Amino acid sequence: MITANSFAQGVIDVHSHIITPEFVSALETEGRVMDEGFPLPKYNVENHLRWMDEAGVETSVLTLAAPQPSSAKVVRQTNETAARIKKEHLGRFMFCAALPLPDVSKAIEEAKYALDVLKADGIKLATNVDGQYLGAPELDTLFSVLNERKAIVILHPHRPEPVNRQVMQQTPLAMQEYLSETTRAVSNMISRNVLARYNNIKVVVPHCGAYLPLAIPRMKSLTPVMQANKMVGEIDYEVNLRTLYYDLAGAHSPEFIRMLLTITTPDHLLYGSDYPYVAPQVLTQSLARMKDYLSKESDLAPFKEMILWKNAKWLLEQTGEKPSAAIATANMIVRIAEIEVYPQYLEEYLTFANEVDRLSIEREPGVICLYPMQSAEDSCQIRILEIYASEETYQQHLKTDHFQKYKQGTLHMVKDLKLPTMKPLDPETMKLIFKKQR
Repeated sequence: MITANSFAQGVIDVHSHIITPEFVSALETEGRVMDEGFPLPKYNVENHLRWMDEAGVETSVLTLAAPQPSSAKVVRQTNETAARIKKEHLGRFMFCAALPLPDVSKAIEEAKYALDVLKADGIKLATNVDGQYLGAPELDTLFSVLNERKAIVILHPHRPEPVNRQVMQQTPLAMQEYLSETTRAVSNMISRNVLARYNNIKVVVPHCGAYLPLAIPRMKSLTPVMQANKMVGEIDYEVNLRTLYYDLAGAHSPEFIRMLLTITTPDHLLYGSDYPYVAPQVLTQSLARMKDYLSKESDLAPFKEMILWKNAKWLLEQTGEKPSAAIATANMIVRIAEIEVYPQYLEEYLTFANEVDRLSIEREPGVICLYPMQSAEDSCQIRILEIYASEETYQQHLKTDHFQKYKQGTLHMVKDLKLPTMKPLDPETMKLIFKKQR
């Protein structure tokens, strides 16, 4: 359990790496230090803690960096070192154990040892090891063992296999191929229903979900064609996707988070740093920027604590209280504006109303809905369904230039105006409506 300390309710980082001397030495002996196209950064616990203290990170989850060691002995040494670091710095570090794939039997043995003896907090899996990709049938026995233990699995991209070395020289793996690798591995698992069949496993997808927000809709649209050609069977997308969590290591932004929310829900988003692959000062600035936009973007603000620590705390079984996005609907302002317009100004009013509605939706993330309607019986009777993320969002909306233009331009056109605020009779159903829209 995380101990109470000065970092109470601090950030939890689910994406950081341990690089041990044994690991580096083994790669040097095998001539594989540059397997991933760039040198390994130096790592020590003291520097990691120093950065965590500076940035306000309470706990970091350690996983072994790429490439995958060839030796099961080195994998074991790394796992034991991570377990020791966790024990020596209680509450500051957790770890997900590496496995000596592609040998499935040895991987199962190491998984049992790591989870049962070393008390690992989960398992780290590479997207592929020597061409053995996640989703391969021979890995089903391993996933069965992980499923029995309700394991957390943190994915990390490795060099694609095979790979054209010229590609690596032109564009670093981290720039493009790592995103493709992650997308490929998760798509492979979904296409074989691995995540649905072993749905006690929770899988953390790195780097803002890679290309999955683009790939999943395309994959769904192609599924009937693949089934007609007997390339895949039935795919339970809902259950497969429900097992996936996403860390925000890398090029996070409000736009990326909104894109992820087209395939998942806010309780499945996690902070990740990618320490020590990024300079500490850059990570500190990046985290500060994330905290800033999660505070200021009204549609994302309700999820700030969930993303920074609450979701990870629940996922890593540090609390039994599952974070909920219910606050997002609980804080909403919902009203139906009842407007009667003078007949002689009707067409001019509709022009103003259509413009402010369009600009508000386009420019204000916290304006969720402005849906104008005209009575079929009396065209001068206008009704607008208005939904704002919060009272703060609504007040900001009233100050915008486009709203002020509408207000001042239509004052003399409106004969009567009522703005009754509505309460949802069934908030749970409202949440389902917004989930369905995503």
